[in-house]
Amino acid sequence: MEYTFEVVTIPVSDVDRAKEFYRDKVGFTVDFDGDVMPGVRVVQLTPPGSGCSVAVSDNLEGLNVTPVPAPGSYQGMQLCVADIAQAHKELKDRGLDVSEPVTYAEQDGGTFMYFRDPDGNGWGVQEYRVRAEQPLRSVI
Repeated sequence: MEYTFEVVTIPVSDVDRAKEFYRDKVGFTVDFDGDVMPGVRVVQLTPPGSGCSVAVSDNLEGLNVTPVPAPGSYQGMQLCVADIAQAHKELKDRGLDVSEPVTYAEQDGGTFMYFRDPDGNGWGVQEYRVRAEQPLRSVI
């Protein structure tokens, strides 16, 4: 049996604001926006080229997530890119408040930049140059 990790549910206080942020500022594609059960709206978004999506909701209790995490409490989520300078420019051009890239180590995978969503959920972006030639996974 193969298990794939494909969705992370992120707590937010305002679903419309989160949808706009992840779509317009970060560049994720909206895959789904609707009620999954009465009173529980979920917006699922996927980063370009990713096999894993985020689902944002302001009613995680309705999704049986317990204990219910507070909006802004998720930290350390990470995106990987082949060219951090290009990614930094794209994100800045979209109006995202993203840090300057910082190189912690010279080897591939040692450069990062950071941003937060409107609730304070924290993201890192790691340059992993090998992904330009070896994508993690392709879906056809």
